[in-house]
Amino acid sequence: MNLPNKLTLLRVVLVIPFVAFLLLPQIPHHYLWATLVFAIASLTDMADGKIARKYHLITDFGKFLDPLADKVLVVAAMVCFLDMGLCSALPIVLILAREFLVSALRLVAVENGTVIAASIWGKVKTAFTMVAFTLILLLGTLSEFSWLPDLPLPTIAGVLMWITALLTVISGWDYLWQNRGCIKNAR
Repeated sequence: MNLPNKLTLLRVVLVIPFVAFLLLPQIPHHYLWATLVFAIASLTDMADGKIARKYHLITDFGKFLDPLADKVLVVAAMVCFLDMGLCSALPIVLILAREFLVSALRLVAVENGTVIAASIWGKVKTAFTMVAFTLILLLGTLSEFSWLPDLPLPTIAGVLMWITALLTVISGWDYLWQNRGCIKNAR
């Protein structure tokens, strides 16, 4: 297994400490620890792609696993945010619907001998999602310090989630449109 694929697997493994830190307020500065783990996991997404392209280590396994690892991290964060009252369910449902749809499209493509790599809209969506979620976590970290004024974290998180949902729907439409031939030729 090459380094980019190992980094992708690391991203999946980091979901466990991320969720533990975020959902256990008994841990001192739990938001801070969750933010650090999430940031590291997000950076592995950037690093694995750059390394794979630079050293020609792109594999079908990586093309398939990388977006799946992103989904695991993002879904874990969204479920935690929902549990913590930081967002409503509707943008999460839109995001999940797109993720299932694109995953199904990828499976249909694989049956036809094609691997669908991430599109530019998919990359924009993923980058914005990682930045938005990191910002939500950073604001949560700041809220742990009593000397700072109260931040409207649920409001800010809700707005960021809706922007994420909008970009997710746009990228989903782009995947469907760009790969409509796969759907047409599905067995």
